[in-house]
Amino acid sequence: MLIVPLKEGEPIEKAIKKFKKKFEKTGALKELRERQKFTKPSVERRQEILHAVYVEKLRADGTIS
Repeated sequence: MLIVPLKEGEPIEKAIKKFKKKFEKTGALKELRERQKFTKPSVERRQEILHAVYVEKLRADGTIS
C-alpha cells in the first residue's frame, strides 16, 4: 500500500504527482503487463543472450563504460 503524506495546504495535484512517481517505482504496472502474456522460457533466455551480446558490443566500441 502506498502512502503519500500531505503537508498543510499542499495542492492535490502535487500529491497525485508524488503518488504516480511512487507507483511507477514499485513496478506494479510493468509486472501486471508482463503477467498478461506468456513467453516460453527458451524465448526469454534467447532475449537475455541477445541483450547481453548487444551490451558487450557497445562496451567493446567504447560507447558505454
